[in-house]
This record gives sequence, structure tokens and C-alpha cells, in this order.
Amino acid sequence: MWLLKWILKAAIFFTLFAFALNNQQDTTVHFFFGTQWRAPQVLVVLTAFATGVAVGVLGMVPRWWKHRRASALTTSTTADVHKTQATPPPIPHGL
Repeated sequence: MWLLKWILKAAIFFTLFAFALNNQQDTTVHFFFGTQWRAPQVLVVLTAFATGVAVGVLGMVPRWWKHRRASALTTSTTADVHKTQATPPPIPHGL
């Protein structure tokens, strides 16, 4: 099974490497107000991918915080409940 995983990883790597070698032409990205960016096409695609990943991660941060807060609250209340149930009642000394 591990051999199959490594073969798949190698195939993906060599496919992306071949893509990078075949797309070395300069590309011009036109921004607003006549601004341009000239770079190899692979660099433009990599930048677009990285920007998409960054936007996706930043979009998920509030949800992660919300779930983390809820998990911490649940864990602390569960620990309090278990702590109160785990202590045996006091034994009277006079009996």
C-alpha cells in the first residue's frame, strides 16, 4: 500500500514538473489603471493558487475560533460535571 502511495505522489510531482517546464513563456497580467505584471506563466498560476488558498484559510478562521471556543466550553463543563460526580460523599465521623 505504501508503494502505491509513493508511486501516486511521484506521478503527481512529475506531472506538475512537466507542466512547469512546458509553460515557461512570459505572461502579462493586466491590472487596473494600466498596471501590468510580466512573469512566467507557471509563476502566475502558482501565485493564483497560493492566493486562493490564503483567502480560503482566512475565510475559515472565524469558524475555527467559534468551534474552538465551543469545544473548550464543552470540555470545561464536562470536566466540572465529572469532578463533582467523582467525589464521594463525606463520611460522618460520629457513627
